[in-house]
Order: sequence, then C-alpha cells, then structure tokens
Amino acid sequence: MNLEIERKFLVKNDDFKKASYQQKTIKQGYLSTAKNSTVRVRVSDETAFLTIKGPSNESGTTRFEWEKEIDINEAEQLLLLCEPSIIDKTRYLVKNKHLVFEVDEFYGDNLGLVIAEIELSSEDEVFEKPTWLGKEVTGIEKYYNSKMSKNPFKNW
Repeated sequence: MNLEIERKFLVKNDDFKKASYQQKTIKQGYLSTAKNSTVRVRVSDETAFLTIKGPSNESGTTRFEWEKEIDINEAEQLLLLCEPSIIDKTRYLVKNKHLVFEVDEFYGDNLGLVIAEIELSSEDEVFEKPTWLGKEVTGIEKYYNSKMSKNPFKNW
C-alpha cells in the first residue's frame, strides 16, 4: 500500500525563497472530493498526474496515496471536468538535511496563503525546523487543497 506521511505548517515569511533550489507552477483540480477519497488532476509545468488519496488517519499525518503520470493534454481535458475552483500555486522545493520541504504559495481565491509540507518516512521522524516555518496545521482539514477548492482562504 502506498502511504503518504506528511506534516503541514504555515509559513511566517518569504525567507524560504532564498533557500529554494527549484520552483514549479501547479494547477490542480478535483474530479471527486468524497469523504473517503479524493481524485485529483495536476498539471505541474510540463508533466501531469492523476492522484487518488484516501482519508487521513486520526492525527492527519498519514493516508493512502496512489499517483500516476498521465498525458498533459489528457490532464488539461480532465481539468475541464473538475469541480469548481481550480487550485493555482507555485511550489518551492527547499532542502532540509536529507528531507525536502514543499512550500506552496497560493494564488486566486487562496491568495495570501503559504503552506509548507514535509514528507516523512515515519510519523515520529524528527527533522530540523527552519526559522521561516510557522504554526503546524497538520490534520486541520481546511488546509487540505481539496477543502480549499470548496472553501478558499479568501472566505476564512
């Protein structure tokens, strides 16, 4: 079973941009946001993916994730079938020892929100927290991209 183990944090300032080694433009939509699973289409620069995620565990750190690269033209067509409110963001990759933070700067209805995620090999893995990392929001559903597509940051 493919498990995703990650923690999410708000970001206090733009210092992460100086430490970033790569940026990606991402557009993603949701074909389904059912209670027990989400089906996402993502276009990231010149690649595209179809992703299915299961429900999170009690702490919000772990859930099933299946992802497959798909043809970018097919992904663009699938985006037209998605539920309203496409997520638009820039992702910055920032190394942190042997791990990588993915820092998402959102646009559109989520403008002003910046979230950092780090994928871990276990729920109790210890990692160094950079000074730009803010409050932890792991497991708080309103910070899930699938939830932000329905209730964007501008409405909070």
